[in-house]
Order: sequence, then structure tokens, then C-alpha cells
Amino acid sequence: MILADYHLHTSFSSDSESPMEDMIKKAISLGLKTICFTEHHDIDYPDNPDDFDFLLDLPSYKENLFTMKEQFKDQIEINYGVELGLMPTTLKKCSDFVKDEPFDFIIGSTHIVDFMDPYDAIYFETYPAGKGLAHYFEDILKNVSSFDDYCVYGHIDYAARYIKDPSFEFHYSDYSDLLDTILKTIIDHGKGIEVNTAGLKYGMNDPNPHHDIIKRYLELGGEIITIGSDGHCPKHMAYDFHKLPDFLSSLGVRYYTIFRNKKPEFIKL
Repeated sequence: MILADYHLHTSFSSDSESPMEDMIKKAISLGLKTICFTEHHDIDYPDNPDDFDFLLDLPSYKENLFTMKEQFKDQIEINYGVELGLMPTTLKKCSDFVKDEPFDFIIGSTHIVDFMDPYDAIYFETYPAGKGLAHYFEDILKNVSSFDDYCVYGHIDYAARYIKDPSFEFHYSDYSDLLDTILKTIIDHGKGIEVNTAGLKYGMNDPNPHHDIIKRYLELGGEIITIGSDGHCPKHMAYDFHKLPDFLSSLGVRYYTIFRNKKPEFIKL
């Protein structure tokens, strides 16, 4: 069993309305031993119809989390995290945001490319599926080449969730130069990747990232893999985690990782 969910959002993230206490109680009922809240902080997120700004109220979040951590300490371990939305233009501001803050865990993610979120239809209307995905990977490469204040890179093929073209198929070989360089950079910097089961929630055959990306990460010497549901409400917590042990073992994964004080700890599958 996977007993830790390391990608969770509550009402402190613009795109969630779930109280933190509700998420914690659900985690306990699921038998999870450790959870980490990773609220969104996306500096310069573009204007959008939902009027989400994705800017984290850090003092309120921190106060609430540590109150909950104490309240539920005998039932579950609650860790302090953040998901940074990275763009090449905001990396210095992101570094300043996390500097000296005692996070247990930091996810670096790419949500915005050319001031568009692939979640919104305009992205793949602007770029055809294959080109749009390549352009997304190009921005990830810029981010991991210049930014080091993270523990794992989140949902590396996030953009693929929103490709509507039914004829599109992902083949690692189509992006191997880009992806190999991204993965080598992540590994060389001592960072990891996450396996994010929201891909399954969106109807993909794999979690994010695609199994070939996970496999190649291992081939290149990567070892740090966290597991997260990307749950924004209680019912999506630990989403399809029961499928992961066999799936990951088939790729050669022997351990998953949790973080405390930004230090990785390995748990056997």
C-alpha cells in the first residue's frame, strides 16, 4: 500500500474549496500515515474566467496547518509543503518566497507557458498537440536549468492531460532530446519527480508522467519518486493509489519517497 499522499490542495489554493480539516479526516479514514499539503503559489498567473490568482496567503496557511498538525498528531503526520508554479520570468521571486521558510517539501511545477495554461482550450488551439507538448517541455527545461529550490518536479507531462486531439499518441522518442536533458538535470541537481494520479482521474492510461518518462528517469539513475493524488477535495485523495504498486514495480521502481525538512526518506513498495 501507498501510505503517503504528497500532493494535496485545500481552500488555501484558489482552485479548491475544501477545508483542511475535512481533507485530514478523509486521509485518516483512508488509512494514510503521512500527508503533505502543497498549496498553489503561482506568481503572475494570467487573468482567467474563474478569477483565480493562485497566490498563497502564507501566514494564514501556515498558522492553520500547524494548528491541525498539533490537533491530529496522534492520528496522522501532517507535513508543510507548497507547489510553486514556475515560469522562467518568475524564478527569482519563487526563490525569495521559499527562502528561510521551513517547508518539509516543495513541488516545482509548470502550469503556464506563454501566459497560457494548457488546462484552457486556447493553449492547444494555439499550438497543435505535438508542438504544444514540446513547447511545454522546453519551458520545463528552462526552469530546471535555472532553479534549484524544489524537491521534486511535478506532473512533468501535465500538458498532455488536456490534449483533445484523439489521434495524438505520446512517444518518448519524439521528445527524447528534451526529456533526457530535463531528467538528467533533475538528477544531477539531486532532485526527483512525482507520480501524480490525477492523470488517471482525467482518463489517461497512466498517471502523470507517462510510464516511459518514469522508466527513463530510472534508467538515467533517478531514485527520488514521490506519490501524489493532486487531490483538491476529499474524494480525490489517494486517487487510484491501489493501482500503483504493481504499476511502479513493473517499471523497476522499488521505493517511493517522502520528505521531512526537505530531506528524502525512502519507503519500500
